[in-house]
Amino acid sequence: MDESNEDEIGKAVPESVIRQLDAQLGLLGQGFSYGSWATPEDLMTMFQTAYQVLRDTGRRPREVLSLRRDCLEFTGKDCLLIWNNYKGKRLRRRLPITMETARIIQEWEKRRAALKLAPPTSDAFLFPAISEISRDPHLTTGNFARALRKWVTEIPEIHSEGTGQDGNPIPFDREEIYAYAFRHSYAQRHADGGVAIDVLKELMDHRSAETTARYYKVSLKRKQEAVKKMRLHVVDRHGNPAPMASNRAYELRSVAVPFGGCTEPSNVKAGGQACPIRFQCAGCGFYRPNPSYLAAIEDQIRDLKADKETALAMDAAEYVTRNLQDQIDSFKKVAATMREQIEKLPADEREALMESVKILRKTRAAAGRAMLPLTVINRKESPA
Repeated sequence: MDESNEDEIGKAVPESVIRQLDAQLGLLGQGFSYGSWATPEDLMTMFQTAYQVLRDTGRRPREVLSLRRDCLEFTGKDCLLIWNNYKGKRLRRRLPITMETARIIQEWEKRRAALKLAPPTSDAFLFPAISEISRDPHLTTGNFARALRKWVTEIPEIHSEGTGQDGNPIPFDREEIYAYAFRHSYAQRHADGGVAIDVLKELMDHRSAETTARYYKVSLKRKQEAVKKMRLHVVDRHGNPAPMASNRAYELRSVAVPFGGCTEPSNVKAGGQACPIRFQCAGCGFYRPNPSYLAAIEDQIRDLKADKETALAMDAAEYVTRNLQDQIDSFKKVAATMREQIEKLPADEREALMESVKILRKTRAAAGRAMLPLTVINRKESPA
């Protein structure tokens, strides 16, 4: 089976469903028969750990279940998961993981070390096999799938994201919850968060970016609906409302720059590559951010703060540090205003707006991250 067939999109477990599963985590592994080398509590902890690693890392089931006991590598405050891509025949790969996921693995490893009766053939593996004559020297995908199915079946209620005509939650199809689906959830979560395709490609360890790109697909209709909502929440550099009159105005009279939209005519005409004031968006009267750029604005604030510290350490001129601080203050004001406006919305409108944020961030990520040009192009200059 090739990579594109295996990674068919549309099978992700929705985040709302994952939250419901997490709320019932304590039931996973309960009453599941698995060898005779551990207590029921040990087995429940093992299955719960495997599920959480699967959920948090997006690795294929076998890649998680075959993790070695020394699968963590710490570099300063960061942690990498060492795993094997058996399908791609690329071994000892490294994946950045959160410290919380690392802690979950470490806590299980401490418990794992005390399991003196675990099969000797499983000594090197994080999740022991059912017995020493097991097909694999670690927890198999089949046994994990059965434990997962038992858990999902026994959870009293699992709701989908929508509601029926009677206003009641629609039950989620439990057949859609299976081990491999959490890999799709991981990819979709990052795509929806606006992570660039090249970054997600590396995280997923895909050979082809075409496989990764399918997690970013947004229909034209969904994009138009997202723009329709978002154009009403555009603000200027002071945080004052500056809504666009129509979708056409949003698309044609502005161009995406890294921290929002730009309506300066010459820059729009040049596709965002000809800013007259060298992309100092925070101080520009043509700057038009909207809530879909909040994450980028907050990243820029952090970068500007770091730049200011560097400038101070270099004993840079006062006007340099003042300019950086002015940009920080302006971006912070815009971000705070947009967050305040979002909080004031009724719950249903806020939810719809955040869905539009997700769609537009995904669309921009698929098109490639907007970067500042290395040189400012003067379109008025005649060719030499």
